[in-house]
Amino acid sequence: MTDLTELTHQSDLASLRQSYEKGVLNRADVDPNPFKQFKHWFDRALKSNQKEPYAMTLATASKSGRPSARTVLLRQFDEHGAVFYSNYDSHKGEDLAENPYAEVLLFWNELEQQIRIAGSVEKLTEAESTAYFHSRPHGSQVAACASLPQSGVITTREVLEQRFQALLQQYPEGSVVPKPEFWGGYRILPEVFEFWQGRKSRLHDRLQYRLVDDIEAVSTTQKWVIERLMP
Repeated sequence: MTDLTELTHQSDLASLRQSYEKGVLNRADVDPNPFKQFKHWFDRALKSNQKEPYAMTLATASKSGRPSARTVLLRQFDEHGAVFYSNYDSHKGEDLAENPYAEVLLFWNELEQQIRIAGSVEKLTEAESTAYFHSRPHGSQVAACASLPQSGVITTREVLEQRFQALLQQYPEGSVVPKPEFWGGYRILPEVFEFWQGRKSRLHDRLQYRLVDDIEAVSTTQKWVIERLMP
């Protein structure tokens, strides 16, 4: 058995460093609307060499507060929030049923940037979920039906493969695959955004947009406050 201490020593993890020097984040340069600021950064990430810039870490927690994280794909983003899709019976689905709050993190190493979005979570309508489900590749639709229960224990890989092949015979290419009732979309309703730009010597730039009540406003009861955070 390999000694973990030896592994750490061999790779010298404690001495690994990367200096972030590709950009700065000034308060005067950001849009007062966090949704527009997100679009500005996201469009740039799409044009960069970053692989799958729409991949994001989703953090949820159970009713008791036990956290869980995994990677999901951002499939829609607009003024209503950030959308991803999942099996409702999955671990994250169970968490969100008990505790409908979540946070996502998008990290773009090529740009030395990351964005955090936190807020409450709601399910999409059945019509919205069905429309997206049928826009997916045929194999992905069948796989969603085969993966039940998601995160459930199976004895071998062959169990999954056999179920997938059986469903392919039932729903061959070109046929309509019914969207499972246990599958659909979630929308995170943002309450906090944080835009992070890596800087030299770990003096990173962090700007937070926080949604607060504005009882003095005439046209709206909400507004975003922008705050600079210590790195």
